[in-house]
Amino acid sequence: MIKAAYLHIPFCEHICHYCDFNKVFLKGQPVDEYLLALDREMQMTLAQYPVKELDTIFVGGGTPTSLNEKQLERFCESINRHLLKSSDVEFTFEANPGDLSKEKLQILKDAGVNRISLGVQTFNDELLKKIGRVHRAEDVYRTIDDVKKTGFQNISIDLIYSLPEQTLEDFQASLHTAFSLDIPHYSAYSLIIEPKTVFYNLMKKGRLPVPGEDIEAQMYEMVMEAMEKHGFKQYEISNFAKPGFESKHNLTYWDNENYFGFGAGAHSYVDGFRRSNYGPLKKYMDQINSGKLPFIEEHQVTLAEQMEEEMFLGLRKTEGVSISSFKIKFDRDPEQLFKQELADLTSRLLLNVQDGRIYLTKKGRLLGNEVFQSFLGVCN
Repeated sequence: MIKAAYLHIPFCEHICHYCDFNKVFLKGQPVDEYLLALDREMQMTLAQYPVKELDTIFVGGGTPTSLNEKQLERFCESINRHLLKSSDVEFTFEANPGDLSKEKLQILKDAGVNRISLGVQTFNDELLKKIGRVHRAEDVYRTIDDVKKTGFQNISIDLIYSLPEQTLEDFQASLHTAFSLDIPHYSAYSLIIEPKTVFYNLMKKGRLPVPGEDIEAQMYEMVMEAMEKHGFKQYEISNFAKPGFESKHNLTYWDNENYFGFGAGAHSYVDGFRRSNYGPLKKYMDQINSGKLPFIEEHQVTLAEQMEEEMFLGLRKTEGVSISSFKIKFDRDPEQLFKQELADLTSRLLLNVQDGRIYLTKKGRLLGNEVFQSFLGVCN
């Protein structure tokens, strides 16, 4: 059963130094043609996989709110025409502080959007310049105020730590400022330096002074302690929320459930197949215009892969993997299936197996990737 959809808007006014997502500069791009292709992709997909209603719709990018008012209104109309929503749907738009006008906010509100996710990253203006962001801290305060005045209550911001030249004191100050915004959800990610980015090229030349693994671990512990102190539950490795404001959409991924992915470079998981769309705009649109779904890659997930994914995705959640749910889903006992791996990881104090659940310890959260990799290839 498919209850979630992701839609990708690849356009950005500016590309950040750390970004490797499928993004293109907005200027001179065929935006209207892309939105038409996106509309057709939804139509073709839902003709093949009809669904009654969705519990979560997430529009990401790129910067979805880089669309002008007319384009944004037409895009929202397209979503609402094709995607039927449940009565308690979570309908999220990503946005950058500073480019979300009051007019655009009202368009989103009128279209049924009820959650706004802002890419803040840091409140240090000098660091914002160094990482290639165009907004400044003042833009965040103004945007949050406008978002609240438009009637949005479900607001999230992203923070990034372990930035070049970032200190523990600076990150602590950013957390302090973040809590003053009085919003119900925060995401905090460590900087990952990906190939084909400005930061990667600087790192290769020895010109990227990042804090290092020890400081990064201290920053992550600082996040966990501060969030708990301020009443935010850590429900996933990088996500923290007030009760009832956990991201339904992200939980779709971590619960290893099916979802649609629409747009250039988008991924989907439907009926046992993981698919990825063409990333380049022309190739994506050419496929759509020729009446074909724009898949560049299609993989049928084997039962062994499904069980492994259930573990390393589910373990991202602080509540971990339910042993009884795993048995119902796969008719296998994870404690037997992964007996050796669980024994090793629990002896190293990275996992707990108790009260019917398998979940990361606090130490395990610090070494999450190492834990997740332990489950790859086990069931083959």
